[in-house]
Amino acid sequence: MPELLIVVVVIVVIAIFVIGIYNGLIGRRNRVDEALAQIEVQLKRRHDLIPNLVNAVKGYMQFEQKVLTDVTNARAAAVSAGAQGVAQQAAAENMLSSTLRSLFAVVENYPELKANQNVLELQEQLTTTENQISFSRQHYNATVLDYNTAIQTFPNLVLAGPFGFSKRDFFDAEPEAANVPNVDLSLG
Repeated sequence: MPELLIVVVVIVVIAIFVIGIYNGLIGRRNRVDEALAQIEVQLKRRHDLIPNLVNAVKGYMQFEQKVLTDVTNARAAAVSAGAQGVAQQAAAENMLSSTLRSLFAVVENYPELKANQNVLELQEQLTTTENQISFSRQHYNATVLDYNTAIQTFPNLVLAGPFGFSKRDFFDAEPEAANVPNVDLSLG
């Protein structure tokens, strides 16, 4: 009889251990999903602001139709990339950021446009949104790192595969973010 009790206790301990690992992995996976949802909220906000910005500058920039078309096309690609996975979404959003930078560079050539209150407000909202996207990406990537580490380390590794926990992709930064600007403060 004591042997049976020992076997039952060992089985209960192992079951509690497995349940604890499983629940921990579920919690981490849910945090990754929540962090990705936060990025998507900020991206939707940016996607919603872009048509307003394009409409606000369209009248001033008759000779810059290519820039406006590029921004509109990049926005459409970014919106549709959301269903294709994190890597494709990140690439499309990076392209959109690049086209927005070129739009803002062109805006600098139009003094009356730079002074337009509506354009200034939209630029400020987009800048704020870009900062929020950056923070959301950082949070998401930290959460993905924690999750990926959890499913790749022992003993979680033993349970992660059979229970369907798979590695998640990071939301990659813009390629331009990797380039460190060269600042020359020399007087000569």
